[in-house]
Amino acid sequence: MRENDIPEKRQPYKRAKVPAAVVPLLGVLIMVVGCFIAWSNRNSYVGWFAYAPLSNEVFTANGMAFISPGTQIGLAVMVAGLLVLAFWAGYRAGRRGSSGRQ
Repeated sequence: MRENDIPEKRQPYKRAKVPAAVVPLLGVLIMVVGCFIAWSNRNSYVGWFAYAPLSNEVFTANGMAFISPGTQIGLAVMVAGLLVLAFWAGYRAGRRGSSGRQ
């Protein structure tokens, strides 16, 4: 037998790769949606409360934050977008750094 008659090895199954621009664009889109939600739910007033011992009513606040719940949701969505972008940047940096070393 000649050297060229060696049977070819089967190539391992390769997963379909996500195009390189899809994940960062998704992260930016999530961030923009979060910015829009936070901007559209911003407070246009500053609230205050005072101690009123003779009113015979119990004062309860709607949460103890200076921003509205809608703005909090918008900021949380923005953080999710930033996490997607950070994951993608770390993934790409790791792939680039490990490609030449074995």
